[in-house]
Amino acid sequence: MMSPESSQMTVPRFAALKAARRKITVLTAYDFPMAQLIDAAGIEAILVGDSMSMVVQGHANTLPVTLDEIVYHAEMVGRAVRNALVIVDMPFPSFLLGRYKAIENAGRILKETRCQAVKLEGGMDQAEVIEALVSAGIPVMAHVGLRPQSIHSLGGYRVQRDREELMADARAAAEAGAFSVVLECIAAEVARDITAAVKIPTIGIGSGPDCDGQVLVMHDLLGLNTGHVPRHVKPYAQLAPRVTDAVTRWRDDVRRGAFPGEEQTFH
Repeated sequence: MMSPESSQMTVPRFAALKAARRKITVLTAYDFPMAQLIDAAGIEAILVGDSMSMVVQGHANTLPVTLDEIVYHAEMVGRAVRNALVIVDMPFPSFLLGRYKAIENAGRILKETRCQAVKLEGGMDQAEVIEALVSAGIPVMAHVGLRPQSIHSLGGYRVQRDREELMADARAAAEAGAFSVVLECIAAEVARDITAAVKIPTIGIGSGPDCDGQVLVMHDLLGLNTGHVPRHVKPYAQLAPRVTDAVTRWRDDVRRGAFPGEEQTFH
């Protein structure tokens, strides 16, 4: 007897959302409880991003996070998710060591984390790697525009406006077999043209409203960061002060003997 069709998002279903003209939502997650909450909201994909280097580990950029750390966090996320497509970032330089090493590293991510796809930064320059991964049965989401892993060579976090280069990157990724491409901090009119030119879904972050979908870092959406908020972010909650307030009230209750009270005490 055939089992009922699974409700979990798959790579083919995700890719088909563009033709269906359905906007796509993607959020980052790095642990079991948050992934569970995000998944329950019904978004299409969860990205275990190398952004954890900054928002979880406290580094200044995404470069320090390791493959072991990505696998550790992605395994937690994979156990939590029942519906969304789970995509895992390949950290620097795990996909830059040749095609066979890239396949080995991406294969390890799929084997150990229950994810369905990997993401890597690059377009034309990584077309051969994307093609090799896809040929090995590993779905790839590409990433063009601002590439946080290349922040030193880019000279900072700047809006990308070179239409010809960006278009060529996105087309090269699509032709190599990527099922989707992230467009980060690209001038809106350029992102719109790329979205119209490629057959795969474009997922924007800081690239205007005309992309096929949008991705945000979960900490930014929930207002959990206490530092600079980028222009492309819209916090839908301000949880950082609420967390501090809750901890402060608990601290004060403990100090004045009000916690634990009778309701929290066993006899």
